[in-house]
Amino acid sequence: MSGSRCFVGTLGRMSWLRALKVTAQAGLAVERRRLEPLVAARGALGLALVVGAALALFGPGVAASSAFGAFQAAIATFQRSWRPRPTLALASGASLAVSTFLGYVTGAGAHPALFLALLVLWTFLAGLAWAAGPTVGIIASSNVAIMLVTVTLPTSVAGAAGHAAMIAVGGLVQAALVVLLPVRRWGAQRDALADALAAEADYARRLREDPTASFDPVPLMTARNAAAVTPRQARRRPAELHGARGLAERIRPVLASLADPAVGASPEGPERDRVRELLAAAGSVLDAAAHAIRHGEPVDIPPGALAALRTPDTGAILSGPPHRAAARLAALLDDVVETAEPRTETTAEARSRPTLLRLVPVAVARMRAELRHDSPILRHAVRVSTVTAVGYVLGSALPLGHGYWAPMASVMVMRPDFSQTYARSVARFGGTLVGVALATGIVQSTHPDMYFSAGLSVLCAFGMYLLMRTGYAVSQVCVAAYVVFLLGMGGSEWTQTVPERVILTLMGGVLAMLAYAVYPAWETPRLRSRLADWLVADGRYAASVVAHYADPAGSACPDVRQALLDTREARIAWQEAVARATHEPVRHRGLSRAAADDTGHALAQFGRVAMLMEAHLPERGAPPVAAAATLAEALRRATERGAKAVRERKVPDWDDVRTTIATWQPPSDPLLRKGASLLLTALDDLANALTADTPPHP
Repeated sequence: MSGSRCFVGTLGRMSWLRALKVTAQAGLAVERRRLEPLVAARGALGLALVVGAALALFGPGVAASSAFGAFQAAIATFQRSWRPRPTLALASGASLAVSTFLGYVTGAGAHPALFLALLVLWTFLAGLAWAAGPTVGIIASSNVAIMLVTVTLPTSVAGAAGHAAMIAVGGLVQAALVVLLPVRRWGAQRDALADALAAEADYARRLREDPTASFDPVPLMTARNAAAVTPRQARRRPAELHGARGLAERIRPVLASLADPAVGASPEGPERDRVRELLAAAGSVLDAAAHAIRHGEPVDIPPGALAALRTPDTGAILSGPPHRAAARLAALLDDVVETAEPRTETTAEARSRPTLLRLVPVAVARMRAELRHDSPILRHAVRVSTVTAVGYVLGSALPLGHGYWAPMASVMVMRPDFSQTYARSVARFGGTLVGVALATGIVQSTHPDMYFSAGLSVLCAFGMYLLMRTGYAVSQVCVAAYVVFLLGMGGSEWTQTVPERVILTLMGGVLAMLAYAVYPAWETPRLRSRLADWLVADGRYAASVVAHYADPAGSACPDVRQALLDTREARIAWQEAVARATHEPVRHRGLSRAAADDTGHALAQFGRVAMLMEAHLPERGAPPVAAAATLAEALRRATERGAKAVRERKVPDWDDVRTTIATWQPPSDPLLRKGASLLLTALDDLANALTADTPPHP
């Protein structure tokens, strides 16, 4: 497992001025990303069909409503979700239609107090929706923001129902286009699996130069998430997307055990030279499999790589654990090549993902679980609902018109963490300035009529879809221009929309930033808790591995597999927490920069040693090592007590583990004894790293 060194750059005390500068730069940054023009064109086509039909049949008011529905539904299909894109479009259109209708019925115009109450409730629930995942949170927040606009368009309950229906139709059209005009089916899943194999290929090459190189498991976890499918998806998934991920999971510890001198070949000499050849060949095979899966093509493996893996000289040069690892690596790579070949048949076995309807009770349960005072999600829900209410009241009171733009800006920029909220606030204001300036220049020079304005709005939407992933500021340029042209389609002059939009967008961003400063949910004080969670997960993983030396069950050990997944999730949560804490303007009340760096590295080493031991689990029926059971229990107890000490800002001790190893009779498996010693060393490194950050305890 890799350390967290690359995630800790400036953790520690950061002034507010410095934090604002860093987050502003992040918000205005433009990234080079692979563009998807066909997907963007499909979303713009759906918008054009809906707007054109609504203009011809119902006029500009209904066209604006349907445009928002189709616009938002297309955005939903761009979210980083493994669910079918038509499902996301339908869910977005239907939920926005319901929000719009309820907003109008509660009296957006006639009964502002009742509408304000609904707005607070709806925004609070949208804030809690982040507990169900970022895709749900983004769609829910966008629904609140767009609802603030669409409720101003109807003039009666019947009209509100008609507008809601057209919004739903916009989502339906986008869903239908995804089905009728598919662009690279299963492309996201192919990319996730190919990225995992490519990461393993890079890992194999790095091990040639650094036998203890680290590995970031994020690509493997992403591929695991992508592999979960609904029953409908399971019947249509290409066969080559099914088995390679599991093989990649099994290859990684084999690569590490083959390269590491502690359990593998000697540091120099003929054994090391052969190991380097095998690692280079493994990298070539994995790269070829990744390319084949990404593009749906046959696997083309360099002949030299196959020759290096299949040469009989390996058995004459390597012996013991290195030879077993080499043989297992060759067999696994053969399986990868066979699995990666494009085939027409599918397999019935698959990781299951609940359907959208079955996800509802799961999402509700997660939202209820966040109703506790220390939950960052709950704090976000309180913040965003309060800011939305204040922004709506202030925007309505000011003599500017279109007062909904202030709360709309707040809802769209606010996120559960500090960095994203501040970065998006700056990016939205900067993007709005540029976007309205460009749109104003076009309007003044061309004086577009209704249909020309509609065409310009569709063109801006295409730009937004195309550039969405290059940066929030870039996308906001297109969104700002889109709204100007869309409102101009209904006859609104630019002088009636642009100045107040700029002022109210600035107000919404400032309110969002002030709210986080007044009622924050800092990640920095929670770092020790994240570290403790990782320690517990690592301890259970190592204990599960060691226990199987006392009760050999072969390589198929579901408890070890689950413990490995748990420790990966805990490690990723730690890395994300450190990344968020890096730019927070608070003093560390848990871990300094150096301690976070060193403790993360120590736990990564602990997990890595456990992984090496897992790669050499004894086969079923092998002689058991009775002392391993005692060590497994000692590891489990010690890491749980150590996690408690970490949370309480104490230095953990590992006396139980040390005593168990010291009183051991020499076990029959020398690899187990070596691994136990390395585990204890990693735990000692963790304790030493925490010593400097822990106050004296009487």
